[in-house]
Amino acid sequence: MAELLLILNSEEIPAGMQEAAARRLVDGLSEELKGFSPRNGHAYWGARHIAASLDIAATLPAATRSERGPRDGAPEQALAGFLRKHGAKREDLVLENGFWVLNVAEPELAAATRIAEAVPALLWKFSWPKSMRWGSGSGFTWVRPLRRIVCVLDGAPVPFSLARDGDDAHGLVSGTAMEGHRFLAPEAFEVRGCAQWIAESRARFVLVDPEERLAAIHGALRGAPGVEPLPAGTQVAPDEGLEEEVSGLTQWPTLYFGRIDDAFMDLPPEVMKVSMRVNQRYFALRHADGKVAPWFAFFANMAFSDGGALTKAGNERVLRARFSDARHFWDLDRKTKLIDRAAALETVTFHARLGTQAARVRRIEALAGEIADALDADRPGAMRAARLAKADLTSGMVGEFPELQGVMGGYYALHDGETPEVAQAVREHYMPLGQDGATPRAPLSVIVALADRLDLLAGFFAIGETPTGSGDPYGLRRAALGVIRIIRDNGLRLDLNALFDSALRHVAASAAVTPPDDTRAVLTGFVAERLRVQLRGEGERHDVLAAILSGGLDGDLVRLLARTQALAEMLGTEDGVNLLAASKRAANILRIEDRKDGPHEGAPDPALYAQEEEHALASALGDARAVIRAALAREDFAAAMKAAAGMRPALDRFFDVVTVNDADPDRRANRLRLLKRLGDTLAEIAEFSRIDG
Repeated sequence: MAELLLILNSEEIPAGMQEAAARRLVDGLSEELKGFSPRNGHAYWGARHIAASLDIAATLPAATRSERGPRDGAPEQALAGFLRKHGAKREDLVLENGFWVLNVAEPELAAATRIAEAVPALLWKFSWPKSMRWGSGSGFTWVRPLRRIVCVLDGAPVPFSLARDGDDAHGLVSGTAMEGHRFLAPEAFEVRGCAQWIAESRARFVLVDPEERLAAIHGALRGAPGVEPLPAGTQVAPDEGLEEEVSGLTQWPTLYFGRIDDAFMDLPPEVMKVSMRVNQRYFALRHADGKVAPWFAFFANMAFSDGGALTKAGNERVLRARFSDARHFWDLDRKTKLIDRAAALETVTFHARLGTQAARVRRIEALAGEIADALDADRPGAMRAARLAKADLTSGMVGEFPELQGVMGGYYALHDGETPEVAQAVREHYMPLGQDGATPRAPLSVIVALADRLDLLAGFFAIGETPTGSGDPYGLRRAALGVIRIIRDNGLRLDLNALFDSALRHVAASAAVTPPDDTRAVLTGFVAERLRVQLRGEGERHDVLAAILSGGLDGDLVRLLARTQALAEMLGTEDGVNLLAASKRAANILRIEDRKDGPHEGAPDPALYAQEEEHALASALGDARAVIRAALAREDFAAAMKAAAGMRPALDRFFDVVTVNDADPDRRANRLRLLKRLGDTLAEIAEFSRIDG
């Protein structure tokens, strides 16, 4: 196998576009060269390059390719068209199995020849989220001006030009010359292979491997030897997303620390962190006790001869200006009480068909009161928190930094003299912020967070704006998962069906919307599907949940999950496995026989039992049925499953000895009614036919 290396050097590529583009480059090369058995594809990306390396066969052996043409006896025009298409003559054809066949000899093909043909076409059609033109006279586009193309196969250059159809493509041709750091080592060097390119680039202050670059950033922030040490008693606040972004912005990431002016240390820490991150890509530092430290970390793209003194001073000056802006918003926002900001939401449209943010707040407030009643919590406090929850959307700080919505509301609520519980609920009602984010635990926070998501789901389902495929512009899947997680993590005994009914009524009254009659059923089905997805992700038996959900979503998710767990545990026992097998056997027999002369409804007649095994199954079934119903009523799911599993011996004996399809039609019908009674009894627990196994 030969090593192919293709490097595309350009002006600075936006950090968020680099990885996907590099991986598309590997995939595109692999597809174009699939006849050469490509393998071991590896993508490289950085601020000024994307690159791909892969191993391919050096040559494609000579071969014969057969093209089947028209059938013997086909019209002469069809045969002429086939010959014209392939540039062949009549004497080149042979007759095989009633068809004219053209055998084309394919000569040996060198990989370099195919690469020189394929790469220019690949680069012309290469897609970026945004491309640009530069210079004049060429239609070739790239994310930023493309400067150098390196293409080598086993150390030898593969020459080609991007020019085509009178377009010189900015004169771009392949070669072996690549540059180092544009300031520290701008001179060109020759590339002969992937490992050599990586090593030579490193020697010229460019880390081309994204893994190596990210590891250098990660290590520097955690005090790796050989870099500027962290200020005493501090540590960098973790921020993996920012580390990856900085990796895409720098070729030779060099860590420095700047000092924060004491005049800004009384700003909320979230404001400081977001301002540093969003505007400047700075990392926040904190003391061991978690308090904000008066330092920030940043990466330059090179080491400076003065130890970074000048760049530190410059970054400190820029940060002072940023924090001055934040100070302005912080001071100005607190001059208006949060409750007074709520009125301004009347002019903020939430959705054209669902009204303003103020209308939505009123719906959330009403729902919060109902949830508080259901949980025997502080109704006035919950409604007050709901009324204030969205008010910070009109503040200057949230306008500047939308990431701080809720957070700023909590600060402003405390400043206005609201209770700590209300302020906490305003702050936390957006939780969980992501799939793995923490859920709220304080009672008022839980109530407002639930009310917010229930209204969101009810509103968009009421107007038919539901997720389709991978599209979910309003984050409804995330909202449903949030509802599930909040309920599960807090063990809330709530009737979700009743709450959705209430939310839909509020939407209908507030937004003059008439939800379709099946909206609640569609909503609960959506939540049930999200619950199945979550259980699958946790490695739980989602098929058991599907079996229990066959009768519809139990509005009490805590009870539903307890029942699911009990059934899963029972199915993990030998009795459970055999009961499942027997129930499926019974269901299969009944389904087949019902097609003939069913349904076989009604109570079986004991007088028609001809064998002791029938009596035994009927007795076990009667005893289990009573125990199961009583246990389910008191939510003792373990007892219900134990009673169901207890039927296993009688079922085994019945199927071992009794012939269901007896010659006597009355006995046959009676035995089928007995199996129907078995299925009905198990259906009170779950639809066993939906369980794998």
